[in-house]
Amino acid sequence: MLGFLSAPKCCQYVEGFFKLRAQTSRRITESCLSEERIRRFISENTEVVVGRSLTPEIKLRLFTPNCRFWRERPELWPFTDPYWAIYWPGGQALSRYILDNPDVCRGRAVLDLGSGCGASSIAAKLCCAAHVVANDIDPVAAVVTKLNCELNNVEPPVCVTDNMIGSDPTDFDLILLGDMFYDEALTDSLHRWLDRCIKTHGTKVLIGDPGRAQFEGHVIRKLLHHLAQFELPESVREENYGLISSNVWCYRCKL
Repeated sequence: MLGFLSAPKCCQYVEGFFKLRAQTSRRITESCLSEERIRRFISENTEVVVGRSLTPEIKLRLFTPNCRFWRERPELWPFTDPYWAIYWPGGQALSRYILDNPDVCRGRAVLDLGSGCGASSIAAKLCCAAHVVANDIDPVAAVVTKLNCELNNVEPPVCVTDNMIGSDPTDFDLILLGDMFYDEALTDSLHRWLDRCIKTHGTKVLIGDPGRAQFEGHVIRKLLHHLAQFELPESVREENYGLISSNVWCYRCKL
């Protein structure tokens, strides 16, 4: 199993991912590399995956057992930890829900927060969203999102690598969050920001999560309306500590 994103760590990526988002240094500064070089490296070290997820109609470049870095020593990976290389169960459920309910995105301006591999952005594009922004602070994730859009024959979204949590969301009708509630401090921050987005701008918020403890035990959980539950494919269960399903929620703040 992938050394630095093994199955147990996949489900406990809470601390590492949050710390990663606070880091300013990288093993290689991505901005010093041309996008073309990053694209080539990613293309050589990932595999195009079709099926084996809740959205078999979406093709994605991911890590699989066939990839070099699935078992390679973590220190040999030249960038920050590649969380975009896993199609997390919350993102899968969110993308499935969007594809099953295209009117959710049709004609809307959408922000995909913590976009990772870009699957939810792609789903929004396929459902005729008017404008999509994919936000992930890892610059490599932005490159991967563009590669994945090419695989699915959709125009890439606008990719933003600044931290948009706390920003003014006036330009968005809909915010998508898949697998973002993995840390109590981050969840507190998201809670405050999403409340403001809804109260100030009437933004709709959809959340995908497989039921992580940090999510289920937080006060935000009481403010959510359950929209859908999806049974995870066997391969996804094996990679995520045996989680069997993933859910989609609509956020409703206290007005």
